Amino acid sequence: MKVILLLALCVTLFCQGYSNTLDSCQGRCGYGTDSNFSCQCNPSCERFKDCCSDYADLCKGSTSCKGRCGEKYNSQNKCHCNSKCSQHDNCCSDYADLCGGGGGGGSGGGGSVISDAEIKAISETLYALDSNKASASELVIDPQALVPDSQTSSQTDLSSRPLFRYLDEEALFSKPTYAAFLAVLDNYQRMTGQAEDFSPQQLAEQEAFLRETMSNTELGRELFSFLYTKGRYASEEEFIHDLKMMWFGLYSRNNNKMDSSGFEHIFAGEVKGGKVSGFHNWIQFYLLEKNGLLEYYSHSFNGPWTTYPDVLGMQFKWDGYFKQVGSAIIGCSPEFDLAMYSLCYITRPGKQCHLSLGGKALVIQTYTWDKTFYGDGKKFIGSAFPATPRN
Repeated sequence: MKVILLLALCVTLFCQGYSNTLDSCQGRCGYGTDSNFSCQCNPSCERFKDCCSDYADLCKGSTSCKGRCGEKYNSQNKCHCNSKCSQHDNCCSDYADLCGGGGGGGSGGGGSVISDAEIKAISETLYALDSNKASASELVIDPQALVPDSQTSSQTDLSSRPLFRYLDEEALFSKPTYAAFLAVLDNYQRMTGQAEDFSPQQLAEQEAFLRETMSNTELGRELFSFLYTKGRYASEEEFIHDLKMMWFGLYSRNNNKMDSSGFEHIFAGEVKGGKVSGFHNWIQFYLLEKNGLLEYYSHSFNGPWTTYPDVLGMQFKWDGYFKQVGSAIIGCSPEFDLAMYSLCYITRPGKQCHLSLGGKALVIQTYTWDKTFYGDGKKFIGSAFPATPRN
């Protein structure tokens, strides 16, 4: 009789525990409707009045990963607790402590932590592979006036000559990656608040640019190989698709118009609030200066490199609109520019990214666009540029 009573007690306790599991949102926030459970833990449960009793505490607006480790992405959540949150920079503050997350979380199925040392090593490799960069005989610049940080806002033209003294366009612009870059560069309206509307040909040019720079160059393939081995992407197609979304996906900077993208902001440049916004590409600078649309005033930083790529922090006016400090990597190929910014955005979104180029340090500052998303909650590129040191 004692044995029978003991078995009955065990069964009762087991059933109570099982029932509690069925009635809880522990580890289930964001999941779809599941008939195996007696209550639900997704945004629709409030409408259908079948939420679990702990739905509000565990899922709705929670900023903790308690009971949420490994949950599927839910746009309603303020922060996230799955393997991809580190990549998208939207983990809850206790994700590492409660879920064992340390970084990575890439598209390729988990991902591993990418250290600063690894980023410096791959940037040195990419630097060595930039075979399409300008040589000293193909590009000559004339930096002229060097000003301290305190004078960058003065809007005084201290340089009587253009920044670009000479560029061998025939040698450089005939290369496939340059030609593909130029085809995309002129597809934008610089004023924010004016919606961008791409033709089928322009969309094809975006695709061709990514293929030419990332799939058809040794530099681009090396970047993909690095990110693949670190678990950020499962295939080259996934890599190219993600680059297309993060760089060319449109969002609104002004007046609720789909008027901007990472590529437009960083490479083409924009005008917002009467000032130049973004604009961190040397080829765009050269073309506008050549056509009389840009006046170079001075520079507040000149990197330590004696060959290209180099880095400058420049003051200039673009058709009457001023840029206080427009830093750019000078003389690099389009694929190198894209690779450096992509590497830093993918591994250090919204943070400073420490690179090494020819044994010399370069810091890239990236910013995420936090108002709208693509895919399963990924963030578009807000900005990325060389962070010039302060005097």
